[in-house]
Amino acid sequence: MKKVIIIGAGPAGLTAGYELLKDNKEEYEVIILEAENEVGGISKTIKYNGNRMDIGGHRFFSKDESVMKFWKDLMPLQGEPSFDDKILKRQKPLENGGPNPETEDNVMLVRDRVSRIYYLKKFFDYPVSLKWETFKNMGFLRTMKAGFSYLKSIFVKKEETSLENFYINRFGKELYGMFFEKYTEKLWGRHPSEIAADWGAQRVKGLSITAVIKDMFSKIFGKKNKENTETSLIEQFWYPKYGPGELWEVLAKEIENLGGKILKNYEVQKINLEENKIKSVECMVDGKFDVISGDIFISSMPLKDLVESIKDDSKVPDNIRKIATGLPYRDFMTVGLYLKKLDLKNKTPIKTLGNIVPDCWIYVQEPDVKLGRIQIFNNWSPYLVENPEERVWIGLEYFCDEGDKYWNMSDKDFINFAIDELVSMGIIEKSDVLDSHREKIKKAYPAYFDTYSEIDKLIEYLNMYDNLYCIGRNGQHRYNNMDHSMVTAIEAVKNIKGNIKSRDNIWNVNTDKEYHEVKSENMEKNI
Repeated sequence: MKKVIIIGAGPAGLTAGYELLKDNKEEYEVIILEAENEVGGISKTIKYNGNRMDIGGHRFFSKDESVMKFWKDLMPLQGEPSFDDKILKRQKPLENGGPNPETEDNVMLVRDRVSRIYYLKKFFDYPVSLKWETFKNMGFLRTMKAGFSYLKSIFVKKEETSLENFYINRFGKELYGMFFEKYTEKLWGRHPSEIAADWGAQRVKGLSITAVIKDMFSKIFGKKNKENTETSLIEQFWYPKYGPGELWEVLAKEIENLGGKILKNYEVQKINLEENKIKSVECMVDGKFDVISGDIFISSMPLKDLVESIKDDSKVPDNIRKIATGLPYRDFMTVGLYLKKLDLKNKTPIKTLGNIVPDCWIYVQEPDVKLGRIQIFNNWSPYLVENPEERVWIGLEYFCDEGDKYWNMSDKDFINFAIDELVSMGIIEKSDVLDSHREKIKKAYPAYFDTYSEIDKLIEYLNMYDNLYCIGRNGQHRYNNMDHSMVTAIEAVKNIKGNIKSRDNIWNVNTDKEYHEVKSENMEKNI
């Protein structure tokens, strides 16, 4: 029996553990080491005072049918209306014989995707749509500038040496300045001209004015083409009743039922090497080191931390350590606010409980606030909220760097700061805040600048270790969605079972620029 050590119990690590055990539990001993006290990584769900918070918002949608089946097998699709759909008489596709979310917990809901941009204290569709309301909100002068700017971008293409040029080529300079420049700078803490175009190529593949026009005409003429629908344009998605963490908790139990072990609060601090293999890892537990040896190691820990854990300098060339040390990350904070009401008016035809705005996410483009996005948890799932008919539970998303002035503010001071920003935007009144909570997430976003340009050298170095497989978002320093992270795990397990030496298939997941446009046999947008 081969002993497999998996570092990290996020989507990638858990998927790897399950794939190894589901048909081969007599062949592999699987131990998953999780640094936190709960599974799910950044896809976990935070429970607070009867409410639940989704960290960053996780839509369950993939172009890969095998991933969709994986999710559906773990959590069956709803067979009866959810609490809000029942009250509002909203129609949803229901699974014949599927569970009733009102009486059963292990159930996947079908939710409507509504995301808009808040800019100039007005709502714009996300992605920007070409309709009268958009032009009215922009005003005549801005609309004319945007139109001519886009026409110029059709004929004069910039070399895509930066994320800025990537956006300008697809939207024109004016729309880029209105809807991408400042938001991207909020997200990454860098101007788009300093960021590699790779980020855009992975997160908004195929999305452009042309894609928006095609989508608009397909709706007008009633044509649906799931294969070519951009992830940014999907209208419905799946979502676990109690948030994404619920699915990963279900998967963790499946792994344990198959004989796998999940050790929580086990943070890998040292990696011991022997020639071209990993021999063991050392975790600090209860004040002392626990040494865990294995035959195969699958890592979803940040590449920066992975290399840092190799303490033997003779094993890591100076240039490789420098690249790993310099890999940048963006950290994340979210503030949950439990409210009597929102001051935003629902001017859409979409029915909601309490007639709140129907958005899952609101992208905040206002340049004078630090706030990046607002999640309205009521619209993700009514079961995330203690009293969804009378109260509103929202998440305010902030992008920051660990140790900066915002990160170091006390919970009370930062929550007050966040509340004041919402008040200044006309979204809430301070007196309507009933409860609040802040969460900090380190290394939430692998970033595409600094030493990232040399990451291929680091990958080549890591591939030298015969029994090491790097998977997942941070494990590959790639801004992957959940489905991509899962596929890296599935590919790694294929290699392990087939004794395939190459790692190319694992590293190449979500690097093909056509990924979002056609389905892959082997094998979105959760900004």
